Amino acid sequence: MIPSMIGVHMGQKKQAKRIGSGKTALLMAAVLLLGLMSACGKSAAGVVLVGSTSVQPYAEVLAEEYHVLVPDSRVDVQGGGSATGIEAAETGTADIGMSSRNLTDAEESKLWSIEIAKDGIAIVVNPANPVTDLTLDQVRDIYAANITDWSEVGGHQGKIHLVTREEGSGTRSSFESLVMGKAEITPKAIVQASNGAVRQVVSSDPDAVGFISLGLVDETVKAIQLDDVMPTRDNILNGSYSLYRPFLFVCGAPPEGPTKEFIDFVMSAEGQRVLEDAGLITAVETPMKNP
Repeated sequence: MIPSMIGVHMGQKKQAKRIGSGKTALLMAAVLLLGLMSACGKSAAGVVLVGSTSVQPYAEVLAEEYHVLVPDSRVDVQGGGSATGIEAAETGTADIGMSSRNLTDAEESKLWSIEIAKDGIAIVVNPANPVTDLTLDQVRDIYAANITDWSEVGGHQGKIHLVTREEGSGTRSSFESLVMGKAEITPKAIVQASNGAVRQVVSSDPDAVGFISLGLVDETVKAIQLDDVMPTRDNILNGSYSLYRPFLFVCGAPPEGPTKEFIDFVMSAEGQRVLEDAGLITAVETPMKNP
């Protein structure tokens, strides 16, 4: 059984500043030092994950399953976006940063990371929209506002309502890299702060189009073919569907202690099954990257 952890709260930092001199101050300084040792497994506050809102719901499911296996475990999952997660890992304010985009060369040179799964990016429209297939060039032109009416791509006449993710989102970063190239998403697009919010807007607007995690596609929206290829697990694995991105766990240093134990669970057959059941794409072997 993996040992339980004793919580140390961030409020202790402020408390330490209010303590005077003497033995009490020394004691609080020691507690503060423990609180600062948070990089990848050294925290006494359990395991804290921060970052991508795309990875967040899957990490929450993993945390719940892990708690069933290890009842004394404490795993706290928070959002904020991929950029926030990477920064939190680098500064040690979180044990694990969650990212839904590849690391830059500069980030990769100083951070430890592991791909826990792959996620397809689906282009989705309202089920009432007759369009079932777009080319990559058409998707790029739609988001650059070079194509503005559905009739230009075989649909009914009507203005296209673009829905996108916010700046700093791993989903948006991956979409820009995989689809937009040097073109920019028009500033007229409706910006949403999560994949779930994008799905909600598209599901309620017959003229809307958006891009979301493949694992979040349900009956409220319609995933369309890209160059005659449907976004499916098999098509991503065989390379015929090109829109997918990694889901990464990122640490400031190779993980230790409770953080390593949680990551070991995520990468185990049971953890990978949880991710597969949730709609993500996993492989038998997942590469580790170390600084």
